[in-house]
Amino acid sequence: MDDGLWSRIEPLLPVWPDKSPGPRPLDDRLCLQGILFVLHTGIGWEDLPQELGYGSGMTCWRRLKRWSDAGVFDQLHQVLLGELNAAGRIDWTRAVADGGHLRAKKGGEGVGPSPVDRGRPGSKHHVICDGAGVPLRVITTGGNIPDVTQAIALVDGIRPVRGRPGRPRRRFEALLADKGYDSHAVREQITARRIMPIIPRRGTTGIARLGKLRYVVEQTISHLHQFKRLAIRWDKHLDIHDALVSLACALICHRRLPRSC
Repeated sequence: MDDGLWSRIEPLLPVWPDKSPGPRPLDDRLCLQGILFVLHTGIGWEDLPQELGYGSGMTCWRRLKRWSDAGVFDQLHQVLLGELNAAGRIDWTRAVADGGHLRAKKGGEGVGPSPVDRGRPGSKHHVICDGAGVPLRVITTGGNIPDVTQAIALVDGIRPVRGRPGRPRRRFEALLADKGYDSHAVREQITARRIMPIIPRRGTTGIARLGKLRYVVEQTISHLHQFKRLAIRWDKHLDIHDALVSLACALICHRRLPRSC
């Protein structure tokens, strides 16, 4: 983990009480490096090598839980979106939505029979990104939840993005999606939010060249699932899984920052 990323995360971390009982807690930066190691490699928390100096896997898991409850990685994601917006790296002309399946090994909330995996337990990442592929919001549901049911939640879940003079922005000019989002009610609700829905109808040949604009969300889902801990869901607790998803989104945003930042 480079110093630039740590300098953005450190101010967001909750402070430990000066007179907390028990032994002195492990350094936050070492715990974060252990969390990143698990996120990148996909190994189990109990398999985290203590020789690396990151503490035990459960130490990192408990710290992740504490930070998840405090919303640290959601805040980090927003900070980095603001920096991207300030650098002109967010395309406000369109947002793109899609869903990506993943197998779930341990059940829990947000797990259901996956229609693309012979009914095995699975989850789905519903993703919305900007026109350049910057992840804006991810919702985890059961693998059997249709994409169209999460369309409005994705749009409304985009938090205002700072970084430029004036009121923080959250509304895109258009929403692009595939036929899985075909719904008259969804189109009406998107239009009511002053966003143009560009969604092909079922039974038609589709909209010409829409795929060339929609590929960015598939690329974003691919980048998200390159973190091996997210390619297969091992975490039974949905809040822990979603915290790792938020951290992964923040890392994707961090990679897109100009080198001078």
